[in-house]
Formats: sequence, structure tokens, C-alpha cells
Amino acid sequence: MSQELQKIIAGRRAAEFVQNDMVVGIGSGSTIAHVIEALGERVTKENLKIVGVATSEKTRRNAAQLGIPMYNVDDIDKIDLTIDGADQIADDFSAIKGGGAALLWEKIVAFNSRQNIWVVDATKRVPKLNQYLPVEVIPYGSDQLFKRFQADGFHPTWRLDQNGNPVRTDSANFLIDLHLPLIENPRELGDELIKMVGVVEHGLFTDVVNRVVIGEDDHTVQVLDIN
Repeated sequence: MSQELQKIIAGRRAAEFVQNDMVVGIGSGSTIAHVIEALGERVTKENLKIVGVATSEKTRRNAAQLGIPMYNVDDIDKIDLTIDGADQIADDFSAIKGGGAALLWEKIVAFNSRQNIWVVDATKRVPKLNQYLPVEVIPYGSDQLFKRFQADGFHPTWRLDQNGNPVRTDSANFLIDLHLPLIENPRELGDELIKMVGVVEHGLFTDVVNRVVIGEDDHTVQVLDIN
């Protein structure tokens, strides 16, 4: 089964966990596009009454176009459930996020949510995290931070757009991607990174997820409940 079909069935299954009168955090990325579509259908066909909180401007626009009322994270008292994707999920249920440049907003919404669901296709599951790690940094002093990442052996690269300019996040910050062969201890690395002056946030998500919805290769969806 194609990776895209895995995303579709996983996204639609994850949307089923949303209940009436919920405040729902809505994540970013290609898999979450299918969650948004499914929620929009439920709003129209089932008269589902929800309020959405977006993790990116793109998500906010797409959800609003499908009739989902969207609010800023500071305009609501609580988020009942957030559904988001992940670039990789390890066996210890740590994850890397930020491939779509939305990691800061994603983390703010996630840590203000009572429950978090990650929805992915089967290719995103790995024993240990081993893909590039996004780090959001403020522009001022970012060259100095880049040099420190180099000295620490993190093999940094700038996230650039098609014109060769630094990608700007929705908070107008820069992204530096770190290229480590394997992340043995995500919590330890995350603590090290967040203490560096100029780092706004990193793409390591640990101790946050409650449920993982996975589109499998055999046309099934696996739902993992995390203790």
C-alpha cells in the first residue's frame, strides 16, 4: 500500500477520537491534512461542534476554509485533545518534529493539551531517532550559535528556501538542522540544546504523547495507547 494511502487511513482514524464540544489542537504536515479534511466533513455532515487551535498559519487557514472555528492558543482555557504528525517516532515514543518548520507552535499547543495523539504512516516508526533535528533560533546571534553547533559535532545546516534565503518560521525565527547519526538519549540532548542562549526550541518531543495512530502497509490502522 502506498505511503499516501497509509496517511489517509491513519488521519481519518485519528479524527474519530474528536468528540462534540472539544477544543482541538490541530497539527501540521501532510498527514494532518487528512485529519483536517475528515474533521471538516464531520462538522458539515454530523454538525460536530468543535473549536480548533492551529499549530501553524497554514493549518489555521485550511481548517477555517472547511468550516472549523479557529482560535489562538491564548484565547482558550484548555485544549482537550491535540492531533499532530511526526517526522519520526522511536520505540521509546520520543519523536522528532519540525520538518515543516512549525515545531515551536506544535510544542506550545502539545504541552497545553490534556491529551496528545500522533498520527503517522508506518515509515515514521524507527527503533531510535536518526534523522535531522530542527532547532529554531532567533536571528540575532544565530551565526555564533551555528559555530557552537559545529564545534559540538552536531553537523548543522541552515534551513533555506528555494532562493537560498533562511526559512522563517511563523514566529519569524530561523531554523538550523542538526545531522546526528543516531540520537541515543533524546531527553539529554533536548536539555542540552534548550539551555543554549539563542535557541528558542528544538524538535525533540519526549514524555508528551498519549496515543499513536499508525497507517500500516496491510490496509490496517494500529492504535497504540501509551501509559
